[in-house]
Amino acid sequence: MGIKAAIIIGGSGYIGRNLLSGLMIENLFEKYFVLDINPLKGFEKEVKEAIVTYISADVRRRLPSLEIDLDGKKSWIFNLAAIHREPGHEFKEYFDTNIPGAKHVNLMADELNISNVFFTSSIAPYGKSIEQRTEQSTLYPETAYGISKALAEEIHQKWLNRDILNRRLVIVRPSVIYGPKDPGNVYRMIKSLKKGTFILPNGGQVIKAYGYVYGLVDSILFTIQKEKEPLIVYNYAENPLVNLKEMTQIVKKELDFKKLTLSIPVNLLVVIARLVQIVFKVLGKKSDIHPVRVRKAGFPTNIHPEYLINSGFSFKYGFEKSLKHWKSVSPEDFD
Repeated sequence: MGIKAAIIIGGSGYIGRNLLSGLMIENLFEKYFVLDINPLKGFEKEVKEAIVTYISADVRRRLPSLEIDLDGKKSWIFNLAAIHREPGHEFKEYFDTNIPGAKHVNLMADELNISNVFFTSSIAPYGKSIEQRTEQSTLYPETAYGISKALAEEIHQKWLNRDILNRRLVIVRPSVIYGPKDPGNVYRMIKSLKKGTFILPNGGQVIKAYGYVYGLVDSILFTIQKEKEPLIVYNYAENPLVNLKEMTQIVKKELDFKKLTLSIPVNLLVVIARLVQIVFKVLGKKSDIHPVRVRKAGFPTNIHPEYLINSGFSFKYGFEKSLKHWKSVSPEDFD
């Protein structure tokens, strides 16, 4: 009988590290292999004890083979690796990474006779829409990232269909993920609210779907144990969601921020962002204030986690509760 292992491709990233911690807390596997182009940090004790093995790997190329006897029916490959920041990469880079990455993960599963693959996709394949999106909604990807993720989903589904009676595939489409030690969109919003520099686009009535990282990990643990379902495709966002204005009010109340928050039309914000870009370019510097990001801030991402709701998943982290939890586990983030 082989070893029950979790192989986490892209496991050095933010979601990967949190997933690794969650899997070890639940003691779901005997061994953990992290394959990533970047070193794994924060698990030195587990690496020393040979519970966790880090292997340098690039998903754009064939992944290294693991010289170990695995229980393929109980082991899982988690494909988290991707280029995702928009803007931030050339158009072709999303395809050069996300498409080969899916193919190479499938090849590794075949070589190791592993029957279970988990893939982190994105809500980007849904495209822009005012209407609420569920897992049954048609995909209308508009960006290189969204298109490449939709194609990667298809590549993994072809792997499943080659032996659907003996394989399992779980695909999650997460919304904006945030939490302790993450410098992403939600944390940037919090820092801007503290400084009084955050601006609500169009009054903040838009819903921007978000997911707390601890809740996302809970959903992964929940879905991989639903053994009778060969294919699960699910959205991850907290339930219920609040709009952007309510999010800012919760942050200011919970963290006792007093600075005024302005509301400006998106079109005007785009003009301002372009001017900032020009000024910074003249100065030979880079700015995070980008017209593309400003336009994205004004578009709704009203993602509904219908599969999880219908399956009885327990949502523990509404936005206010997530802030309280965040402060309890990482108070230094708010200093």
